Amino acid sequence: MFFGTQSAIQRVARAQAVLAPVAAVLGGVFVGLDAALAALFGGLVALAVSGVLVWREQQSMRHPEWDQHRLFRLFIRAGVERMLVLVGLLGLGLAVLKLSPLPMLLGLLLAQFGWLAAAQGRKN
Repeated sequence: MFFGTQSAIQRVARAQAVLAPVAAVLGGVFVGLDAALAALFGGLVALAVSGVLVWREQQSMRHPEWDQHRLFRLFIRAGVERMLVLVGLLGLGLAVLKLSPLPMLLGLLLAQFGWLAAAQGRKN
């Protein structure tokens, strides 16, 4: 399923771990503490979603005997799990923690740019 991309996915998680505090600092500088917390939460949401992918990747790497059908089911399951984590954490941030939506989504967006940063550093 994820053969040969282990380092790329881990690079994405590291990039997102760096970009989450950057989003918080930018939010704090330009808007205030509430925006900084919301942006940090958004960045951490992106990191959690990537964490699910890293977890499933490591699970598939531990089982080289799995056939392509089982790996495809794991791929679909990981996609559904990532979507549930995303929706659940965004719902938590909006409904329970009452975070400001725009800074939170901007923090999520900035952390998602970790995908681009990791892909940019990857050689084909």
